[in-house]
This record gives sequence, structure tokens and C-alpha cells, in this order.
Amino acid sequence: MCTKKIVRADGAGVFFGNVVEENEQSKTVVMTDVKRLWFWSGASSLSELAEHGVARPLDCKFTCNVSKIKIYNVLEILDVTDKAEASINGVKEWKQRKE
Repeated sequence: MCTKKIVRADGAGVFFGNVVEENEQSKTVVMTDVKRLWFWSGASSLSELAEHGVARPLDCKFTCNVSKIKIYNVLEILDVTDKAEASINGVKEWKQRKE
């Protein structure tokens, strides 16, 4: 069973989802049910984001979910609390396109 994680990667940004594969030697992970956390407000660091979530969800920019992604150059993987997961999932999808 997967638990949600926040993954920070050099040059690629920050991601939230399930880590299903991890290779420490090549510094890669495969994530499922994942979204990019482009900008967050109301958390001073990724540690605070992973622990408490966001305080200002209307100011955050989190992308749509994608089913699977492989991420290279992983620098950091943080466990996400249930409270933070609910907060992150509560942020409305940020998009630039019109429907």
C-alpha cells in the first residue's frame, strides 16, 4: 500500500503522489496519481507543507493529476501526513486553458 509523498527533483520541481518505484543509485522515482506543486502559499517550506498542508489554498498553483510519471534527479522525498494530504487535495486544479 502506498502512502502519499512529496518529491523534490533538481530542475523538475516538486511533485505530490504515490511513490511506487525508487532507485537510490540513479536518483529516480516512479510516481502514480501525481500532480506538480507549482506554487504554494501558507507553508514556509516543503517540510511544513508535508506536515500541515497549505494555509491559503486559493493562492496555490497545483496542476492536474497524471496517472504515472518517472522523475529524475530526485533530491528529497517527504512523507505526507493525512492532514497535509487533505489540504493538498483540497486545492483547486490550476490551469491556463479555458474549457
